[in-house]
Amino acid sequence: MEYAIAVIDIGMTNKKVAVYDNVLCQLDAKYRNFTPITVNGLETHDLEGMETWFTLCLKDFAARYPIKALAVTTHGATFVCTGKDGKPALPCVYYTHEPGEDFHRRFYEQFGKPEDLQSRTGTPAFKAMINPAKGLFFAKEQFSNLFSNTVSVLPYPQYWGLRFTGNTGTESTYMGNHTYLWDHLDKNLSSVARDLGIASLIPDKLYKSWDILGTLTGEFAEKTGLSEETIVVMGIHDSNSALLPHFAKKGEQGFILNSTGTWCVIMNPMEQYGFAPDELGKVVFFNISAFGKPVKTAIFLGGLEFETWSSLIMKQHKRTDIPGWNESLYRSILKEKKLFLLPELTPGSGQFPSSRARVIENGKEYFFDDMSNNIPPCFADYETVFALLRISLVMQTLTALERTGLQKGCEIYTEGGFRKDQSYSLLLSSVFPSNKVFLTDIAEATALGAAMTAKMAVTGKSLSDLAADFQIDYREVEKLDFPELNQYRAEWLLEAEKVGCKS
Repeated sequence: MEYAIAVIDIGMTNKKVAVYDNVLCQLDAKYRNFTPITVNGLETHDLEGMETWFTLCLKDFAARYPIKALAVTTHGATFVCTGKDGKPALPCVYYTHEPGEDFHRRFYEQFGKPEDLQSRTGTPAFKAMINPAKGLFFAKEQFSNLFSNTVSVLPYPQYWGLRFTGNTGTESTYMGNHTYLWDHLDKNLSSVARDLGIASLIPDKLYKSWDILGTLTGEFAEKTGLSEETIVVMGIHDSNSALLPHFAKKGEQGFILNSTGTWCVIMNPMEQYGFAPDELGKVVFFNISAFGKPVKTAIFLGGLEFETWSSLIMKQHKRTDIPGWNESLYRSILKEKKLFLLPELTPGSGQFPSSRARVIENGKEYFFDDMSNNIPPCFADYETVFALLRISLVMQTLTALERTGLQKGCEIYTEGGFRKDQSYSLLLSSVFPSNKVFLTDIAEATALGAAMTAKMAVTGKSLSDLAADFQIDYREVEKLDFPELNQYRAEWLLEAEKVGCKS
């Protein structure tokens, strides 16, 4: 082994430190979850605890592997305000905090109408603080005295880069990640960033994810046992990182990535930025790829919905198994069109922001929030209710795919947790006669993509040059003749619209 690469992969729930060799094979990994720290009743990130754990992991790996470079990839929607000492100037609040309708109203009154902001910043109006500009607006109000000590406002990956190198910077994938802070048309910080009074606190030049931010500080090198010459690259947003292996193998366009997990993220790399008039106000947005190009994106909390609903079902039946594919059962449900499971468990998080999570059986609604007292009769059949849940996830995926601009002939790659679900995959593939659906075998695409950025920095090679280092098994999903799917979907959408959902 010529050298090794360390990757810090920070998910909202799971944190990981991994080591890759010089041909991008994962050699080792450690995992951990962190409990949020409560400040003034708010859940905040345990940044200090994470840093201590990252340091210990790197110290262990440094003693066993010749680590030459470090890359960081993180979940979205998080910025850290830092002081002169390079440490957080104020608590970093979870983006899942919902500040209330009055807060959102005041935000748009001050910074612009949602549709106008979406057209320029590529960002839709999310609830909670999934738009980082809202998180910063909230922080200025909640921690005004502490905020006055801020000298830098940094995207999450670059906050960790600052801790490791002492240097500040920004890169494209995070600034373009539904932040309201970057203007895709002007290719500069947005009017929101200026009106928030933070434009001067954000490094405004966008670097590539594989550009070198710096090398380790003496202090961090001593703590970890790594060399002070260890390269730290700029860092990358996790969903965009997951695109890199496919870019290396397939090129920068011609496919849509259906990345499934807690968040299902559907990403369509494109040449041109811009919304059709009827897309404004919908939950569709643009990321910026690692190559600086637009990636049309739609998201929903598919994994969360599956886990939450399935936990309810399993508890009721005192079972833990997940039923497999039953073609006759699915055909019966789809043909009869009497049973529907609708989103969203987290209002405003996905493709149907006005919809309330519920089951409809023979025209009667059973809301998720009331199911401790009012269980739908169909829940008596374990297989049926799991089939309803999978159908609902497919319905949401279809809308997300359409909103990202799916065209005939465009290949769809499903990776993450749902690639293991045969029922989901068969239903999704059968809807699209003109689009091939593939399952990939990349277990941890986000960390692999981050490792690729570090190797590019070490070697000076292009992304396509790295394609020979690894293999991806693209396994095509068969198609079944399922005319009932489209007929059922029309009814499913009508039921959603009854509670103000516009698809």
